Amino acid sequence: MELDNRKITILKAIIKTYLETGEPVGSRTISKYSDLKLSSATIRNEMSDLEEMGYILQPHTSAGRIPSDKGYRFYVDQIMQEKDNQVTEIKELMIQRVGRVELLLKQMAQVLAANTNYAAMISGPRYHQNKLKFIQLSKVDERKILIVTVVEGNIIKNAMADIAESLSDEEMLNLNILLNSSLNGLTIEEINLGVISSLKERAGVHSHVVDLVLNEVAEAIKADVEDLQIYTSGATNIFKYPELSEGEKASQLLSTLEQKEMLQNLILDVNDHESENDTGIQVYIGDETPVQGMKDCSVVTANYELGEGLRGTIGIIGPKRMDYEKVLQTLKNLMVQLDKTIKKEE
Repeated sequence: MELDNRKITILKAIIKTYLETGEPVGSRTISKYSDLKLSSATIRNEMSDLEEMGYILQPHTSAGRIPSDKGYRFYVDQIMQEKDNQVTEIKELMIQRVGRVELLLKQMAQVLAANTNYAAMISGPRYHQNKLKFIQLSKVDERKILIVTVVEGNIIKNAMADIAESLSDEEMLNLNILLNSSLNGLTIEEINLGVISSLKERAGVHSHVVDLVLNEVAEAIKADVEDLQIYTSGATNIFKYPELSEGEKASQLLSTLEQKEMLQNLILDVNDHESENDTGIQVYIGDETPVQGMKDCSVVTANYELGEGLRGTIGIIGPKRMDYEKVLQTLKNLMVQLDKTIKKEE
């Protein structure tokens, strides 16, 4: 006997319901699933087959069914396969799309610098609020596990972690199911103290594993920021302005424009303060900028959207006496042009 689509659907419904309630699941409960459209009698027959095949158990004669270890294993393997397929499909689409967008952004930076006679920078697109997509724990040996975390943007991070005590295969399965059912689809901001406390309580004696996983989720999201692409153009335009062109100031500013980490700090600050400005455009004057090397400058920034949560930042760096009216109008025009060009590419 093989698992056909109907049996798979019923098995998934049993496991999902049992994970939610902790109670044995009967045929009447399963018949309420809108996807099935099957009678209770048909479902009972299918459940009998699933029990015979070892995927579910009946703890008491008159009770419903609960998943067996074999059922949990099938369920987790299905989740992993579905997630792998999703990641592969999205990755292929994003490689094609982002490849075209990166070329466009480099050209935009050059145009922006030429039109304003200031320095320009544009960051590549990244997810504004990274959501956790999948977690997989695997046992390496008795006291060591492999933690695989996947977040939006297809950032995949693998990490080895030491654990205090050995975990059985069943405990590992239950932890995988608990972590994925509780955390998938959440942003790092949404994984608050309430979520963490609930997770630790449900994990019981293995609550320390939850801490290990949350640390890796944070690291995976941090890796997304570290991988951020930033394109600059027009750095030599600063020599056109005497107040910026003297030796040490010019050297410091040029160095800042070449240091990816410094520009990342500016972009993170832009995103942190975005909600304070309804126009979407922010102006930093002198000491207001979070980047030390730009304290003698003014920096005007705006965020562009690619849809589906993808966002990047455009910035213009010039003297404090920059032509703000022209810069603001240039940015607004660029945002409109960028939006049209990207929609045309889609």
